[in-house]
Formats: sequence, structure tokens, C-alpha cells
Amino acid sequence: QVQLVESGGGLVQAGGSLRLSCVASGRTFSPYVLGWFRQAPGKERQFVAAINWGGQIIYADHVKGRFTVSRDSAKNTVFLQMNNLSPEDTAVYHCAAGTVLGIRQQTYNSWGQGTQVTVSS
Repeated sequence: QVQLVESGGGLVQAGGSLRLSCVASGRTFSPYVLGWFRQAPGKERQFVAAINWGGQIIYADHVKGRFTVSRDSAKNTVFLQMNNLSPEDTAVYHCAAGTVLGIRQQTYNSWGQGTQVTVSS
């Protein structure tokens, strides 16, 4: 099992930027896929982006060109750089770890508690 702790959320105005971090611990970091999901109030959890140990990356269409995911394997950390934020990006952002690069929640078996991102108009 992998333990995940997110940080970096906060309140930002529309058009602003935030950088989320997720530190992984508990098992070997490198073979894992690390992904980001988000959940807005009253809505289902939604895939955002993911990166595998080889650096392959996938993004949800709604964040392409605005969000960038990266990882620092030496520091067991994955990042989500979010630019040009809009109120529609307001949600709790969760980090997740799995073994298969994909957009389905079921492929991830470890989850962080999440960090709140609020974008004001």
C-alpha cells in the first residue's frame, strides 16, 4: 500500500495558478502510476491527469493546455501545475496511486485525503 499526502490547495482568483504536490510513501515509488482526480460538491469524482514511471502522461480534455503533471522520483513526489484556473476547477483534488496508466478510478488502489482548490470569479 502507498500512502499519499497532498498539499498546495487554496483560494485563487480566476486566471490564476496553483501548484499541487503529492508525496508518496510506504512502498517503492517508481513502478507506480500517480494520478490526480477531483471532486466538486454534488458531482462525481473526475479524472484530471496521470503519469507513469516512464514519464508517459495522459490528461483529461478539460485541462489540456492548462494543467501540467510531473513527478520527481527521487523525492517520491508528483506535482500538478494548474494555470488559467476558472471557477469550474473548484473541487477537492485527490492524488491516487495505481499500476496501470488510465482514467478509471478503479485502476487506482491508494488515495490521498485531498486538498481543496477554490477559484473565485
